[in-house]
Amino acid sequence: MAKLVVLKMDGDLEYQGFRVTLEIGSDCAPPEIEISGKLPPCPDLATYLCQWQHKYRSLGMPSRIKPQEIIYDGSITTRISECRQKAKVLIDCLQRWFDSQEFRSVNNTLREELKRDEVIRVLIRTENLELQRIPWHLWDFFDRYSLAEFALTTTASQTPPKPLRKPKVRVLAILGNSSGIDVQIDRQLLENLQNAETVFLVEPQRKELNNYLWQQWDILFFAGHSETADDIGRIYINKTDSLTIEELEFGLKRAIAQGLQLAIFNSCDGLGLGRQLASLNIPQMIVMREPIPDEVAQEFLKHFLVAFSSGKSLYLASREAREKLQGLEDKFPNATWLPVIFQNPRVVPLTWRELSTQKTNPKRQILTVLMVSVLVTSIVMGMRYFGMLQSFELQAYDHLMQLRPGIETSDPRLVIVTVDEADIRYQNEKGMKRTGSLSDKALTQLLQKLEQYQPTTIGIDIYRDFSVDPNYENLINRLKQDSRIFAVCKVSANSDNAPDGIHPPYEVPTERQTFSDFVVDDDEIPRRQLLYLTPSLKSPCTAENALSLQLARHYLLSKGIKADITPQGYLKIGNVLFKPLKEHTSGYQTVDASGYQVLLNYRSLRTEQNIAETVSLRDILNNNNQINSELLKNRIVLIGVTAPSTADYWKTPFYKKKIQKKIPGVFVQAHMVSHILSAVEDGRPLLWWWSWWMEALWVWVWSLVGGMIAWRYSKPEYLGLAVAGVLSILFAICFVIFTQAGWIPLIPPALTLILTAMAVVGKIRK
Repeated sequence: MAKLVVLKMDGDLEYQGFRVTLEIGSDCAPPEIEISGKLPPCPDLATYLCQWQHKYRSLGMPSRIKPQEIIYDGSITTRISECRQKAKVLIDCLQRWFDSQEFRSVNNTLREELKRDEVIRVLIRTENLELQRIPWHLWDFFDRYSLAEFALTTTASQTPPKPLRKPKVRVLAILGNSSGIDVQIDRQLLENLQNAETVFLVEPQRKELNNYLWQQWDILFFAGHSETADDIGRIYINKTDSLTIEELEFGLKRAIAQGLQLAIFNSCDGLGLGRQLASLNIPQMIVMREPIPDEVAQEFLKHFLVAFSSGKSLYLASREAREKLQGLEDKFPNATWLPVIFQNPRVVPLTWRELSTQKTNPKRQILTVLMVSVLVTSIVMGMRYFGMLQSFELQAYDHLMQLRPGIETSDPRLVIVTVDEADIRYQNEKGMKRTGSLSDKALTQLLQKLEQYQPTTIGIDIYRDFSVDPNYENLINRLKQDSRIFAVCKVSANSDNAPDGIHPPYEVPTERQTFSDFVVDDDEIPRRQLLYLTPSLKSPCTAENALSLQLARHYLLSKGIKADITPQGYLKIGNVLFKPLKEHTSGYQTVDASGYQVLLNYRSLRTEQNIAETVSLRDILNNNNQINSELLKNRIVLIGVTAPSTADYWKTPFYKKKIQKKIPGVFVQAHMVSHILSAVEDGRPLLWWWSWWMEALWVWVWSLVGGMIAWRYSKPEYLGLAVAGVLSILFAICFVIFTQAGWIPLIPPALTLILTAMAVVGKIRK
């Protein structure tokens, strides 16, 4: 965003000097700084300005001013030399004036508050005609700030209507009386403009010109003879007719009302034209302050059009074109002094691209937004359908899971008996013969100890694919007869060539055999809970029910809560329906949904290992009635290995390498058991999702929002802020719904919003 500097000046050169008010701010914003200063009276400046102007006009070069009878003294070389001398005197006087003590506060403030790499628009706001004639670009401020340019503006102004944008920049080019000059080069330059529609009026009649002014234009261009007499500008539209701005007033007002943004008078002596046209509140003009030779006019137009149409701002394009005229000053002294901008202070100049950002027909624009949004939504939903967004959606799911507010307590219905490295060493020290991590003797003692505390359900989450030593008959009988004990095995993959399963304990009856298998995603995180499945015929494990389901179902049955299968094939426990996850379910699009899977709603804990109370194996075996009976009574007891040397460790949605670590499988099993119990007994919601069509509609709505934003905001900085703001709203909505256990799309609508905004901007700006 450009910096805006306004110098309000009131007074006169001869007697009072000028009261100066400096304002510094940004475009489209109130001034941030405002100070007062003064420029002293300088009668010599007015004198030197008139002397230079007289010498300049006496050069006798062919120019675009109405031919007048002028008597030339001396050769052209002498006249050029004299003109340069007068210009030097004027420049020196002007610099002394700007360096005066009274103006120093303004100068210092400008240098303190502005940066050299900032784009700066300087508006000289005054009604004083002498100040408007001054070549302001000679102020050393503009040497210091290479991205600054000045414009003249009046003290009275009104905001013109907002322009109606068009697919192309519309230019009305008037080629007036060209006696003694060549305007064909002007025509060629305009014809070569890209993305422009130019209509040429060659020496038109007044009626024809008036009729065209009533149409819609972005730029009005005039080349031909013109002059200012008695402060009134006049253009010569053909060999016999001339017009003032007043005589074109109604047509010009209509053109401005319909979006006319810029008038270029590539003709002579245009300050009078500028002042009169400014009173009609045109956004901006470029005029020539003095008579301008043909070659200079053509060079300026060429460089200006190239810079402006390539994307530079009006001010920087004008400065660049003006400074490039220096190459002609050996033949045409002070050529760089001629171009000057008149600016409506209530308008921020549009760039060439912005002149054609939008189409004139709002209905057509809306149709474009609709078509682009449908196309982008279709592409994104297609990508999603084939799983191309799945990894990103699962990462977003984890992020939402991590941000959920509140910390839940551990589940009071669960206790985990852990077998860690110290427990394994303890068994070795006691001479207990181990085949796995838990010896027959240790398991016998553990079950005997647990019997004292009367747990409701016991789950052994340790593989025991071997027979119990016959010496431990008590353990054999307990495993066979105790209906509270459930043991695990591992199911083979559904492949004839997959002998990777693990047998259940041979002593545990089939009805109490369960599988411990997890279903994990490509990033090795179990986000789904497998409740039951149909094992492979060749699997050594034929259990159909998961450990978590069997433990929860047995515990709930002890409280009179039964599990059933609905006619639709859904699992229902108590009053809670566990809706199975299928392919193309929310973020899961390409997923093996075999068996009966549900989304696992982990408890929100400080660490996943806080899911339940824990007690080590050795603490129970060594306990001399010191363990609180309430810790184990009427609870589900999970027995599992946590020793890193033998246990399996898993990531969770809360996994972060530097913060949350992997957790043992027995803790994941505890989350799964708690997931079922909390849903049935506590009313803790299960994760839910929308239908595919509802999700598609949701994604399309945000795509449409992105398109409407791009239609409304054409400037990149505004568009970026708007898109960022709407993305924040989208995230907030998804997060709030996630706290209510709803998993709705986040990545697809964000993607369509951004892509649609980019596509609409690209479409509009073509």
